[in-house]
Amino acid sequence: MAEAGKLDKIDFKKELKHLYAPRKTEIIDVPEMSYLMIDGSGDPGISQEYRDAIEALYPVSYALKFMIKKGPGIDYGVLPLEGLWWADDPRVFHSRDKSTWKWTAMILQPDFIGRKEVDTAFEEVRRKKNPAALDRVRLETLTEGPSAQILYVGPFADEGPTIQRIHDLIHAAAKELRGKHHEIYLNNLRRTAPEKLKTIIRQPMR
Repeated sequence: MAEAGKLDKIDFKKELKHLYAPRKTEIIDVPEMSYLMIDGSGDPGISQEYRDAIEALYPVSYALKFMIKKGPGIDYGVLPLEGLWWADDPRVFHSRDKSTWKWTAMILQPDFIGRKEVDTAFEEVRRKKNPAALDRVRLETLTEGPSAQILYVGPFADEGPTIQRIHDLIHAAAKELRGKHHEIYLNNLRRTAPEKLKTIIRQPMR
């Protein structure tokens, strides 16, 4: 219970523990959820376009958080950065050339966030910071449905065997890969050593 005059803070990572705290390789059913999204392409490690996307997504997400806290009086923690990844030629994911990778950078939003709230947050962020990619941010729903996922700890460059485990699990269940490779970044990417990075790897299936 909250102290007098202090709001309870919703921890959506705990509320959605089956989506944000996997302990093993598992198959789950991911419901329809709403995200702030930006699409782009290129190597995320060196791409200005990717940096611009992050620098737009977070200010809008925090503007929404504080707006909802001040208005309806609901406090919650901003959810982690996520990414969808794909390529016209999937073989590029097995090489070190990331220049042709395509991505959607995104942050999950609570279900009480709608387009009206997002438009208001846009105007506030535009007035205060006006990040370069602000006009590319959109609110969109994503339904992944049946998916396999696992928690991976370590540098992104070494994800390959873990991704293969996910694919093997899907094939062992007599299913096929569907949709886009999905990653959820549980750490601050700029402040965490590569070997300590925690990433949820998710792959929809059919």
